[in-house]
Formats: sequence, C-alpha cells, structure tokens
Amino acid sequence: MQRAVERSRRTPPPYLTDSLPARNGWPVGFAHRGADVRRENTLAAFEAAVDAGFGHLELDVRTTADGELVVFHDDTLDRVSTGRGRLRDHTWEQLADVTVGGEPLLRFAELLTALPEARLNVDLKDRASAPALARILAEHDAWDRVLVASFHDSRRRLFRRALADLGHPDRAYGPEQVATSGGAAAIAALVLLGPLGLTGWLRRYALDVDCVQVPVRHGLVPVATADFVRRCRAAGLPVHVWVVDEPDQMERLLEMGVDGIMTDRADVLAEVFTRRGIWPQR
Repeated sequence: MQRAVERSRRTPPPYLTDSLPARNGWPVGFAHRGADVRRENTLAAFEAAVDAGFGHLELDVRTTADGELVVFHDDTLDRVSTGRGRLRDHTWEQLADVTVGGEPLLRFAELLTALPEARLNVDLKDRASAPALARILAEHDAWDRVLVASFHDSRRRLFRRALADLGHPDRAYGPEQVATSGGAAAIAALVLLGPLGLTGWLRRYALDVDCVQVPVRHGLVPVATADFVRRCRAAGLPVHVWVVDEPDQMERLLEMGVDGIMTDRADVLAEVFTRRGIWPQR
C-alpha cells in the first residue's frame, strides 16, 4: 500500500513523458508485435515498423529452458513458427533453426541493441520473464525505454520486486522510473468501481501502475468507453487500447481522447494519424 501511495505522488515515468508524441500531447501508435502478422515479434517486423514511422513497439517475452529472454507470444511454438512444443522446454541453442515467417527468433537484449531509439511495450508471458527482464534492463541501463505489462498482476508485482533487489543506481533514471500497466485485476477494478467515483482513490491508494492498456470490449462488456477514458485520464492514468485495425474505430477512440492505439495494421494507423498531422512518430 505504501509503495502505491509513494508512486502516485511522483511525476510520471520517462517512458510516458519524454517521447516526442507525449511531449506534444499526441496519442501514440504502437506496432502490435511489430504490426506484421506473418513475421510477428521478429526483428524484421520491428525494423519495418520503425521504418514506417512507429516509435513504440508492442511485444511479448518468454524464457527458454536455459533462462534466455525471447520475444515470443505463445506458450507453444506451433502456431507461428517452424518449431514444435513449448518454448520453455527448449534451450536457446535448440531454437537456433526455428523461424517465424522466415525470420529467426529474437532475444530481447538483441532488440534493445538493434533499435536503441524505440520505446518498447513489454508483455510478460511467464513468471520467469519478470526477473530476467529486470536484469537485462539493468545491464543496458534501459529503465526509461520500456513499459512493462501483463494480464497477470502477480507478474508485474514480481517484476517490481526484482527491480527492488537491483537497488538504485546513481543515474538519471533508475528502477523506480520503469513504467508499468495494470493487469486483468487492476482493469476489472477500474471498470467495476470507476462508475462509483472510485477511480481516483484506486489510482492513489490501490493500484501500483502508471497507465492502463485495455481492449475495446471484453466479451459483452464494453471497456474503452468515453466515460472510462475520461475517468482514467482525470485520475492521471493514460489509456492505451488494443488491438484496433479498423480506421473508423481508431477515429472514434481518438475522439474519446485515448492516449495510444495498438494495431496490427501499420498502414491503416499511419493513414489515420497522418490525416491528423501526428505521423511519423519515430
């Protein structure tokens, strides 16, 4: 509880304030898994997204049997890659010949090095990825370059504990400046209790997060509504919405005042943002 109160009183983390779109009050475009369905979560997809104008990349991370942090979404390799079985049952060496859309698998540390100017929205897909990510951020002094998310709030808390174990280096940015987004439990609390006037209370005293990332709807329940966006922004919580591919829906969300849109359609988002004079965002 005390940590949540302390974090609610400090300024927003650099990830949410230092990028060009944030400084100008623009909504941010996120390339979801690189915005390339055939080559998702590969370096080639991310490089193409940056070339297309994206400054923010959404990605997923999992750990191998020998502890390597790999950019990959699914628990198993079968759906998108040439491999078979669970990723965590393989060592990095055993994955050397596995490809996605003809591209090799990618380690997170390699992505940090390859695209040093990109902001990375990192979704923790297993518990082991939380301390592994913290360690890599420390090695690369990359605290200000990532926003950490997970559907499981427990993984976010585990990541926070791993950051605390790293201490506070005497640098411009440190572990406490890493931005995080709320998971399923945090979002449910905001959706259910927000209409009762409790969004601000949740932000100040209960939720140790810097923004919220939500779908347009969850099943039959609308989530990214105009009222939800208004309440969150009034409480100091930027709202990012995923995954949006239709131009009309992008326009509606932008009119609501959302702070970011994640998409698999780089071309569609670029066209919508160009009409508004907020593209490219590199």
